[in-house]
Amino acid sequence: MSLCVPQRFITPVGGAACCVVWVLGALCAHAETTEPVASAITANASVISQYVSRGFRQTWGEPALQVGVDYVHPNGWSLGTWVSTVSDRYIEDATVEWDLYGGYGGAAGGFGYSILGYYYKYPGAEYRATGTKYDYGELSLGLTYGVAYAKYNHTVTRDFFGVTNARGTGYLDLGANLDMGGGYTLNLHAGNGRVAGTGNAIWNWRDAKLGVSRAFNDGWNVSAAWTRAWAATDVYDHYTLGIPNRAGAIESSNPAAATWVCALTKTF
Repeated sequence: MSLCVPQRFITPVGGAACCVVWVLGALCAHAETTEPVASAITANASVISQYVSRGFRQTWGEPALQVGVDYVHPNGWSLGTWVSTVSDRYIEDATVEWDLYGGYGGAAGGFGYSILGYYYKYPGAEYRATGTKYDYGELSLGLTYGVAYAKYNHTVTRDFFGVTNARGTGYLDLGANLDMGGGYTLNLHAGNGRVAGTGNAIWNWRDAKLGVSRAFNDGWNVSAAWTRAWAATDVYDHYTLGIPNRAGAIESSNPAAATWVCALTKTF
């Protein structure tokens, strides 16, 4: 295998990060050859049993639709955007997550590297109890070697996903994507999130994922994964925004609980 990620490993968790894995693969592959490569534009669309990001169920256990577009220039620069449906029971007044990202990547001494900026936008969403928007921005530093990768995301905006005064929040993402042959890939991930700011440590968490993806001809991919998160406190155990369901009852759920996720993706 290439010393950088050699292909776009599609997994049913992670959001725009899955698109960025493909971007890094393209950049690293170009960095390891002297042959001229044309700029690449790709698009992807997914139907997914539920959207899970960093161990948390963003769609309250319901299916999601996701689409993305990525652009990679031969000099190492890239841009992308990605959209997913979400649930207003998890993100107050939200129906969509819209991610924008871009940056630079390459390879040196057998390692792949990247520096990327992300902005996550949730149009119309606001945590009403504090008047805090869910939108936030991150700076991401990534490193790959063989099948393994490490990435650290650092929140640069004042707020983080509805948590106020949380600049400096960090998320460490470690994992590996192992080619098992026959188009199958074993996807491994472990994450550690620390929410910055006075009193915000109650939201700290860890998460893990074990998944398998299968690539087919013409850009098709199917995947399945087991994922869950472990919170530092019981703050997620009976999570609710106080929004009634169709029967008028106030529902609570644990968005960090263990769950299975399946996805069907087409890359164009």
